[in-house]
Amino acid sequence: MTALSRAGEPAAVRRSRPLQAVADRFDEVFDLHFDEIHRYVAARLGPDVAEDVVAETFATAFRKRHTYDADRAAVRTWLYGIATNLIGRHRRSERRALRALGRRGPDRPQAGPEDRVLDEVSARRLRPDLAAAIAGLNRGERDVLLLTALAELSHDEIATVLGVSYGTVGSRLSRARKKLRAALGDVNPMRQEEDGRG
Repeated sequence: MTALSRAGEPAAVRRSRPLQAVADRFDEVFDLHFDEIHRYVAARLGPDVAEDVVAETFATAFRKRHTYDADRAAVRTWLYGIATNLIGRHRRSERRALRALGRRGPDRPQAGPEDRVLDEVSARRLRPDLAAAIAGLNRGERDVLLLTALAELSHDEIATVLGVSYGTVGSRLSRARKKLRAALGDVNPMRQEEDGRG
């Protein structure tokens, strides 16, 4: 049990604690945020690549822990920013995996590393047509959409993660949604999945 959890603070309070306050106890930051950051990266890049990207995310955060500005962002938001920047280096593999899922669908035999990404996306029940539509978004739109959908970040948090204005987040998300609806024949894929479950 960590010193923070022994203090009886709720997880939300611990997650928003300024990093300077725990700079000498970075293991607590790691323990609080690793699983969440790993889920986000794995959902975007697949589990194999996620291990390296998440390790690099926390290594970067550790190296820069004394320069972190608590007035600018919560620790969680700062870590999502680092992870999203690192995901940018793997943009091609993310797009390739999404396009491949869109072409082949989730039930094809899997063989290589790219196909493992397809398994991960399929496990999250992402429809092939939706995967192909997401692959067609530009980088900014895809980042905003997936930070909203996968990480469940607020517009303010996404603006901080990406270093853009609140209004830019809203406009990118709106454009992404319009493009997805158009690519899917003006059908809301989220509503369709909800209707299919009931």
